[in-house]
Amino acid sequence: MWVSGARAGARRGLLGAGGRRWSAASSCSAPSRVRALVYGDHGHPAHVVQLKNLELTAVGGSDVHVKMLAAPINPSDINMIQGNYGLLPKLPAVGGNEGVGQVVAVGSSVTGLKPGDWVIPADAGLGTWRAEAVFSEEALMAVPSDIPLQSAATLGVNPCTAYRMLMDFEQLRPGDSVIQNASNSGVGQAVIQIAAALGLRTINVVRDRPDLQKLIDRLKNLGAEHVITEEELRKPEMKNFFKDVPQPRLALNCVGGKSSTELLRHLAPGGTMVTYGGMAKQPVTAPVSLLIFKDLKLRGFWMSQWKKDHSLDQFKELIFTLCDLIRRGQLTAPTCSEVPLQDYQHALETSMQPFVSSKQIFTM
Repeated sequence: MWVSGARAGARRGLLGAGGRRWSAASSCSAPSRVRALVYGDHGHPAHVVQLKNLELTAVGGSDVHVKMLAAPINPSDINMIQGNYGLLPKLPAVGGNEGVGQVVAVGSSVTGLKPGDWVIPADAGLGTWRAEAVFSEEALMAVPSDIPLQSAATLGVNPCTAYRMLMDFEQLRPGDSVIQNASNSGVGQAVIQIAAALGLRTINVVRDRPDLQKLIDRLKNLGAEHVITEEELRKPEMKNFFKDVPQPRLALNCVGGKSSTELLRHLAPGGTMVTYGGMAKQPVTAPVSLLIFKDLKLRGFWMSQWKKDHSLDQFKELIFTLCDLIRRGQLTAPTCSEVPLQDYQHALETSMQPFVSSKQIFTM
């Protein structure tokens, strides 16, 4: 279920409930039309997403007119379009759950935002792949405009997920180890940087690839202490590795299948593996012996659920904590390739390819 703010914001920002066109009857002039990436059916993103011109509704008392500046393509966006996600907006829908926009105008009842402010979605399902939109004030949250644009556009999902997983499941102290797979993902890169800022040591597992050394160098430049391949993690020599490195008490799994099983094998007794994704589309398999003799814990994390369970003020506190890390140079955006909205098909196809090291981000 959506929280009420996200539902209200999304309905204003699309075609309206039941597919109705936006109403602009209260405006004396002809309604404006704005470009948006819309899908009317679930399926392959490059096949079902279309660039359309939508009518821009008039600004009501509690509404905010926003010009979108940048919006990334995340795996959750792809899953949502495919119909394989825990939150599915009513169709037709505008794609995109994350991004940053600038306030153009506000309604007479709006008190927390003003023209010129930067804003991000307060929740998923808003539909950010568009040039402009009119949202309800409660569907938006102001962010500082003194951070880089790409950092602001990619702030609300991956860094938040990384921070909460590092803070909420184990009481880690400086010097403790964390192991993760999918270390090159947006969350993975954020984990590396936030962990380094907290004094934690990271063991980062990646898939082998032709440009492996280039990837290793890039992750180490972010603060990764160790970068190993999935194949190396399975070797008996890893026992020697953990003679010099503390066994991790926390494992972060975004892959599933054999990869997640290997993470479990290397967890310290009593440790926790948190699953937040399933890139391999294979189940997490936990050997019985690890559960009995090592008392390992299996948990899941979904940022959308965390938002439902916490107040907007707590979400704001999280965002401002991350902004402080950005200002101090301890958290940067993932490598991004800026793409005009009209090149959406290429961007969607690219985002679904393996070994992509650059996040596709729409610029308006």
